Formats: sequence, structure tokens, C-alpha cells
Amino acid sequence: MSGDLPDYYFRIRENGAMVFRVDTQNRHRRIEMDQIAVVNVKNGDVKPQGDRKLSAEDQTAIQEWMEERRALLARRDIDDILRTVDHLNLTAQWAQSKATPEQLEDVTDALLLTMHDLRSVLVRKKADRLLKGK
Repeated sequence: MSGDLPDYYFRIRENGAMVFRVDTQNRHRRIEMDQIAVVNVKNGDVKPQGDRKLSAEDQTAIQEWMEERRALLARRDIDDILRTVDHLNLTAQWAQSKATPEQLEDVTDALLLTMHDLRSVLVRKKADRLLKGK
């Protein structure tokens, strides 16, 4: 491994991460990772490991990581939605130009129900925004 390593390593989990303090200043000159906490990005919980007390530096690093992670996840959500728009366009093109009657029979009901549900949600949310704007 090269150069300077960060002071903390965050092993991503489903709703957050396990937080490790990285130590390279030991007598064996090995990289050691000491788990100091588990964090939940969704609700902001930070649980120190064992009887450990987190230092102000630990808490700051964890809070900064959680803010960055939340921002990254929000950007990914929007990107996923925009990809869905692309997939819907590709699906329309496929249905119009390539799909066999059997393929259309297999997917039409599921697509129509999904699109109806999505349209209902979007129309309701847009109406709510318009009413709040007045």
C-alpha cells in the first residue's frame, strides 16, 4: 500500500457502516484496523463498540462521513430515476418495433399497472406542490 492512509475506514453496510480507526504507527509497521463504532445513516445513530468512548475527533469524522454518504446516496437516487426514464423510453421503442405478441402478452399487464400506479403518485404529488405554492 502506498502513501498516507486515512485515519478512519468505513466498511459500508446496508444502512450505514462499521467504523474503524486505522493505525500504521505500531511496532510491527502493519496496518491495524480497530473497530470503534457502528453507524446508521438513515437515523443518524452512532453506537460505540464495547465500552469505548468516542473522541471529539472520532465523532467529527463520523459526522462528516455520514453527511457525505447521505449526499452520495441522494445523487444515486436521482441517477436511478433518470435511468428509469431512459428504460421506459427504450421499453416503448421495444414494444413498438421489436416485441412479439407473446412478449407483449407477458409484460403488458404488469407494465400498465406499474405505470398507472406511478402516474397516480406523480399527479397527486404535483397537485400537492401546486396547492402549497398558492
